[in-house]
Amino acid sequence: SGIVWAVGQDVKNVKVGDEVIVHSGWWRPDDPWVKSGKDPMLAESTRIWGYQTNYGSYCQFARAQAHQCLPKPKRLTWEEAGCFLLCGSTAYRMLMGWAPHTVEKGDVVLVWGAAGGLGSLALEITRALGGRAVGVVSDEAKKKFCMEHGAIGTINRSDFTHWGPMPDTKDAKAYGEWAKGARAFGKAVWDALGERTSPKIVFEHPGEATLPTSEFVCGTGGMIVICAGTTGYNVTLDLRYHWMRQKRFQGSHLSNDEQAAAVTKLVADGKVDPCLSKTYDFDEIAECHQLMLENKHPYGNMGVLVNARKAGEGRAA
Repeated sequence: SGIVWAVGQDVKNVKVGDEVIVHSGWWRPDDPWVKSGKDPMLAESTRIWGYQTNYGSYCQFARAQAHQCLPKPKRLTWEEAGCFLLCGSTAYRMLMGWAPHTVEKGDVVLVWGAAGGLGSLALEITRALGGRAVGVVSDEAKKKFCMEHGAIGTINRSDFTHWGPMPDTKDAKAYGEWAKGARAFGKAVWDALGERTSPKIVFEHPGEATLPTSEFVCGTGGMIVICAGTTGYNVTLDLRYHWMRQKRFQGSHLSNDEQAAAVTKLVADGKVDPCLSKTYDFDEIAECHQLMLENKHPYGNMGVLVNARKAGEGRAA
């Protein structure tokens, strides 16, 4: 989040002095795919701004494309406005970008890593859209946070031991033990809901350790949507549950302009909380990254003050 300092000669959507937030989708404007009006996130030129490109946001002056800029929600502080859009737009595309598997009223969504930045925004968005989110966490301390941010129930994955690559289906004993754990996890989803309804959408990002179970518990005709592989990239699945129950396995990456604008509107309207847990000074950035590396970071999202003098500034409504 920040204030526009200068604009290029062809920029029409923002002007000097505008308060904006910036989403992370970057693509070449002359890319034939983009010029044809198709989803730019599928274009060959697409990059993640500040990760696959230079000129990120940890600086006094950041250079971004005009289409990346959205009006800063007036009700938010600078740090609140700056913390949510990467995870929020990614989560929104996962939940609303893959019709017909989109969140509708009453739909059950299973959210892995529900207390993290991505997971907490998935909980908030699901609730705002009328869905019912069940959050998966690693300890009981995270339950309260998830319930406050939209979960109707939680599951502690530490209560189960079947994680990791699925055993060979030809090894009846080992596979039977794994399936016992997967069935128990599926029952835990039902218990969290208070009814025997399996997820329409499984919101995935751990990958290797959890995907076999996600495939198992996803409802018939449902979708597993994934944006990362934080536990590993090698996946084992029992494909019988995939084709016979006609499930969808969908990859998803960041978001386009419309999806970034849609989740920003939900935040601006007060329907989605940015899930900011703690704000740090600029000289503490290294500490923030170390906390994330060691999985010791605060729940939800962290904010870093770059030019703002102190936390809590920037709110205008």
